[in-house]
Amino acid sequence: MDSGAGESSAADDYESLMSTTDAELLKTAWRNEKAAPEILNFAADLVQRSRQQIQLMEEMVDDYINDGVDPLTVSLYQIDLDRTMFLLRSYLRTRLQKIEKYVFHIQKTAEEWNRLSKQEQKFASRFAGDIKNHLDQSVLSRLPDQYQSHLRQSAASEEDDMVPEPQLDSYVVCRSKKYLGTYQLDDGGEELINIEVDDMYALPYKAIKPLVESGQVDLV
Repeated sequence: MDSGAGESSAADDYESLMSTTDAELLKTAWRNEKAAPEILNFAADLVQRSRQQIQLMEEMVDDYINDGVDPLTVSLYQIDLDRTMFLLRSYLRTRLQKIEKYVFHIQKTAEEWNRLSKQEQKFASRFAGDIKNHLDQSVLSRLPDQYQSHLRQSAASEEDDMVPEPQLDSYVVCRSKKYLGTYQLDDGGEELINIEVDDMYALPYKAIKPLVESGQVDLV
């Protein structure tokens, strides 16, 4: 097989993949996940495509090195590879950190549980079980019966007041992707804001949560 033809084919495949907006979409998903106080929907299709791109880039860089392609060219492709790997790893790591912090809240909230991938759900179940067992063995089993719950301070508590929850009222910085006009920030209709395209705003996450979920605004 002609190495030049193989090299051209690999480059064409790479350019075809990178001609999509996946690199920017991954960056946006990463930024949104890092800025949002709660865990967001898992970007399954985007993650799968990014993994395919990484595999293709790795193979192409190896081929270029073996074929003696100009080191500067190899370096440029390696930079693209490293950037994509960083974004993907950081995106997944950020989600795992949120799962670890809010695992009991996520487990009891069907909406948030369904935002996890199958692998994340397995991790969350194992992690929650390990934490519960550790608390039972090291602390809770030595306390009076009414204080042995890992979810509530005592049997008299009406809610799971020992479970950390995301602070949805915290402020986030966001940028609108299109003109949205007058937007209502509160249930009473007293707080209104005019949202312009590409403008940045510091707003309570809870107020713009639907806009983030629908992809109309991005967190910064």
